[in-house]
Amino acid sequence: MSAASSVDVLLATLNATELGSLEKVAEKMQQVEEQLVSLGETELAAAASVAVAALRRGDMAEWKRGRAFLQSKIGHLR
Repeated sequence: MSAASSVDVLLATLNATELGSLEKVAEKMQQVEEQLVSLGETELAAAASVAVAALRRGDMAEWKRGRAFLQSKIGHLR
């Protein structure tokens, strides 16, 4: 898979985190984290992990900031 298509998949997965049960949303973000690790983007993967932790503790403001940060940074990977 090319880097551009990987980025598109990551962005699509992030966009899919707007709806669904808490567990499903957390699973999708963990998928993003794993994909970022496989791309060598460890700092962004760590940010995804922080966002998942915020979601699990119910800190929605931090969750939304984390998701927006990732969407922005991943978009620049193209």
